[in-house]
Amino acid sequence: MSDDQVLVRVEGLKKHFPITRGIVIQRQVGAVRAVDGVTFDVYRGETLGLVGESGCGKTTAGRTILQLYRPTAGRVIFDGTDLTVLKREELRRMRRRLQMIFQDPYASLNSRWTIARIIGESLRVHRLASGTEQVERIQELLRLVRLNPRFINRYPHEFSG
Repeated sequence: MSDDQVLVRVEGLKKHFPITRGIVIQRQVGAVRAVDGVTFDVYRGETLGLVGESGCGKTTAGRTILQLYRPTAGRVIFDGTDLTVLKREELRRMRRRLQMIFQDPYASLNSRWTIARIIGESLRVHRLASGTEQVERIQELLRLVRLNPRFINRYPHEFSG
């Protein structure tokens, strides 16, 4: 495939967490290399799944790709934009288009929130819709994934699969 079809390009991504010693004067004595040299491309229409044993750095890689953790080294290019050089407000706007999805729904979804509140949270945080407009958008999104829009007040455990 051609380079213009690349949606996400990750080049040499590293995230190291410092290990420090000292109480008053702290000095770095080492680093935990949580992510060390990850490189891949995701083309438009593709899906990427990170698989590995517990503690291998999957979540840290995802958080670093989204710039929730700033990388120690490397670049993350999303739709032609280098996320690693964006300022705070630019990143906030870009995050409207980015999301990690975890396999375990019980860790990902608040079981005390309705579907309306879960979906509506991102609309509220990014100031995309509120009130009646938000309810209509949530119902539209449910229809888009072939769920009944009347399920808006259900809880995650009331769905199967």
